[in-house]
Amino acid sequence: MANGNSSSYTTGMEGTKRSEEICLKFPPNVISPGLAALLAQKDKHEKLMDYSGPRLHFQMAGILLSPMVFSDQHSLVNISEESVAVLGTVGAFGFVFFLFLSGVKMDLSLTLKSGKKAICIGLLTVVVPLVSCMTTIKLLHEEGNEFSNKSFFLAVTYSGTSFPVIHCLLSDLKILNSELGRLGLSAALIGDMLTLFLTVFSLWVKTGFEKGRKEALIDFGLAMLFIVIVVFVLRPAMKWMVKRTPEAGQIKDICFYLVILAFMMSPRFTDLFRIYFLYGPFIFGLAVPDGPPLGSALVEKLDPVISGLFLPIFATTCGLRFDLSYFKNSNLFAYHQVLGAMVALIIKFGVSLLVPILCKMPTRDSLALAFIMISKGIVEMGSYSIMNDNRVISEDIFAHMTIVIILVASIVPILVKRLYDPSRKYLCFQKRTIMNSRLNQELRLIVCVHVPGNVNSIINQLNASCPTRESSIALDVLHLIKLSGQATPLFITHDKQKKTLSSKSYSENVVVAFEQFERDNWGAVSVTVFTAVSPPNLMYEDICNLAMDRLTSFILLPFHRRWYIDGSIESEDQTVRTLNFDILERAPCSVGILVEGRRNLKGSGIRDPLSSDNSSFYNIAVIFLGGQDDREALALAKRISQDKSVRLTVIHLKAANSLGVILTENDRMLDSAVLNDVKQSVCFTYIEEHVNDGPETSNFLQSIVEDYQLIIVGRRYKTEDPQTLGLQEWCEFQEIGIIGDLLSSADFIRNYSLLIVQQQQQRTV
Repeated sequence: MANGNSSSYTTGMEGTKRSEEICLKFPPNVISPGLAALLAQKDKHEKLMDYSGPRLHFQMAGILLSPMVFSDQHSLVNISEESVAVLGTVGAFGFVFFLFLSGVKMDLSLTLKSGKKAICIGLLTVVVPLVSCMTTIKLLHEEGNEFSNKSFFLAVTYSGTSFPVIHCLLSDLKILNSELGRLGLSAALIGDMLTLFLTVFSLWVKTGFEKGRKEALIDFGLAMLFIVIVVFVLRPAMKWMVKRTPEAGQIKDICFYLVILAFMMSPRFTDLFRIYFLYGPFIFGLAVPDGPPLGSALVEKLDPVISGLFLPIFATTCGLRFDLSYFKNSNLFAYHQVLGAMVALIIKFGVSLLVPILCKMPTRDSLALAFIMISKGIVEMGSYSIMNDNRVISEDIFAHMTIVIILVASIVPILVKRLYDPSRKYLCFQKRTIMNSRLNQELRLIVCVHVPGNVNSIINQLNASCPTRESSIALDVLHLIKLSGQATPLFITHDKQKKTLSSKSYSENVVVAFEQFERDNWGAVSVTVFTAVSPPNLMYEDICNLAMDRLTSFILLPFHRRWYIDGSIESEDQTVRTLNFDILERAPCSVGILVEGRRNLKGSGIRDPLSSDNSSFYNIAVIFLGGQDDREALALAKRISQDKSVRLTVIHLKAANSLGVILTENDRMLDSAVLNDVKQSVCFTYIEEHVNDGPETSNFLQSIVEDYQLIIVGRRYKTEDPQTLGLQEWCEFQEIGIIGDLLSSADFIRNYSLLIVQQQQQRTV
């Protein structure tokens, strides 16, 4: 039985402003320890759940509530066959809905774009186990025909691949858009389609043996007619609905309800066309245009109810059907089937391991992929449960396969988690920082775009840096889009010479804007635009992978909050903030967070980068306290200020006394070296200010910030010295550090942009 998957997320956070009456507020860190403890317990619980998958817990609960455990009529828990039947009906409704949504989220066009490795793995991990399983069963059970006694049909279920199960596993382990996850999804999609075809083919052959060749041909013709109706009638109708929906708008309610009505009728229609009733909703789901607006609307509105209510009920009822007494009446045919299933599982694992190794994949990654490809879950459990209800398989075969599914579903996530850690490749021993890049060397830079407003602010800042042929920029633009109504993450390269692989113009405006920027700076800037469509909690994988592949020295991220010109909050996205934290923690190079000013850079009286008039200057300030992040910020500022129309001021805040200074001797020596270069240069302005504590620092910065259009500071995470004493407890945004948080607060009338810099973190295994 072939199938799909599930994924959804929510965003949003109410913005908070600083109050001038600061004494009336509790400092954030007064309540954070208790809150942090609660969040830590929640994360720990979620990680434990991830190891075996939440639906397995419901299945186990069903087994514990089954008559096998509570068989006494005087028991406090009395589960009758009638109650199981009622719950089973409700659960089966949820399972059919799940198959429909799985089809909605699958994009069959990706099967044509899968690489050779994914195609080989997807095909061989179904065909080779199937042949091995059939050979084993034939040797053990020579009686009867393989099709008439259902051996071939069952062998396909043992050897098949389930896309929804593998997608859920990868999503739970948070490796969905990792290199291994993408390969596993592509192979699973190929394998699932082949499994679906072989299952239907086995039913047609069985019909031919039992009822004659004519009946089999009639079944084949009706099935083809059903597919033609779905592809050439229903799908064009749904595409017409999508075309009538305004861009970035929501699908009309009437269209939504019509699709649901068609889905509800699909099991009946499949029965009329002599197709197994579970295939109708799935095939109809495949015909629904994936992604926004129709596919995403169906997933966002239905998936929470199906995954949160109906599917757990279905998993529980599957467990309620299990009984150990079934083993007592097991016959020889059932033992042969179980042995064939075990052979198929072992051979499938071996093929999944051998093919990647032959393709030069690391052994640990190959092992992880092999375990991923043999994973079992709700689809297999549901299929065997429904076949048991319809007397397609006997109760003893159902009991044996239930044990196999539970064991595999319990062990596989743990082993994959042990074997594969995508963050290992970010342990970069090569220094990828701006400090280690020569001024006349090309700077490799990644900028991330979430919303259209990010484009103008980033281009304005890049224009202000005045790139030249002698100090060029290799700019990689990554447009990040939430994965909605789709199962498979996408990573698209927008090649200037040819059309993109995707038919959807996800980033057309972004591409146009940055190509114009490249033309305006021809020879000084080279631009490549990428689009990543992935779950928000896994977007850091796309950014870090791109940084590794492109040998990037600096990643520029937009801040999660944007302001109107009057200082009120325009927008705030907690998802972006979480992503920024993830990048700061994992990035294989230096990182910057750009906090936009409350006025447009172009409209602030700044010089035109192409103008020869030097009467207007672009003033940059670096707030320097010391440490590696501040040195990286200074290196970036020096690179930007190579143009004569850019004026750089380095403001060195020194402690009035040396008590409490936490910098190491090595840091002090390196700070002294970079500051001496600034002092000796006639191109820069150096200001040294002595302060006693945080309030003095705040007062001083308030007096000078209006003189600059861009202020660059180091993040200096978890670093507090005398210059910032007393400010840490009021820090609202830890990702931009104490000084960055202070300069972005409402206490500062901020008509400047702010860039917070963190130097590449050297991590060990």
